[in-house]
Amino acid sequence: MPDLNTDITAVLKLVAHTPFRDGQRKMIGIAGPPGSGKSTLAAQVVARLNSQKPGQAVLLPMDGFHLDNEALDRTGLRALKGAPQTFDAHGFVTKVAELSASGAPNSFPLFDRDADSTVQDAGIADADVSVIVVEGNYLLLEHAPWADLRSLFNATVMLMPSLATLERRLLARWMSHGMSPEAAFQKTNGNDLSNARYVLENSAPADLLLTPDQVASD
Repeated sequence: MPDLNTDITAVLKLVAHTPFRDGQRKMIGIAGPPGSGKSTLAAQVVARLNSQKPGQAVLLPMDGFHLDNEALDRTGLRALKGAPQTFDAHGFVTKVAELSASGAPNSFPLFDRDADSTVQDAGIADADVSVIVVEGNYLLLEHAPWADLRSLFNATVMLMPSLATLERRLLARWMSHGMSPEAAFQKTNGNDLSNARYVLENSAPADLLLTPDQVASD
């Protein structure tokens, strides 16, 4: 099983070998189901890029585009929070397109997990940022509007652990947040693994596939 450093090295190699498009930032999409480790990997890739050249990279998490709880309550979707329909997908695609154009600073929302809400303009891509690493579950979905993202990415990565690995990680995650084993089981085997299966079954191929037991480039 490759460790995190192996995966980071593989993604950094992909970033280095991916050319810029004229007049645009380099956009790298890192996708994967809940519990796949994409958020940790993306954050580490950005940190490594900035250690090589300070300020060149920024992280754009899809989680900043969660619909507000009030909106989810009105539509009866609160229990499904985290599913594709509980995100502002059109707003997310629009923001990724805006950020791909270099030369001007641009802000974006981030998600506050403690408050369970988004914070508008909490993230910033300064004018000198040349690489934006985008991470989220649904970056490679093959239906609209998510599919519009693919043309905006210079390169893509998919983390694809087995469902057994995902279940183990998700149970540990929710219990670390104070849930009882029973509540963690219900949370994991309800919405989380349903979303995970959806990602695994409906995502387009990525340029780089990372799995628990191998790293393969497509």
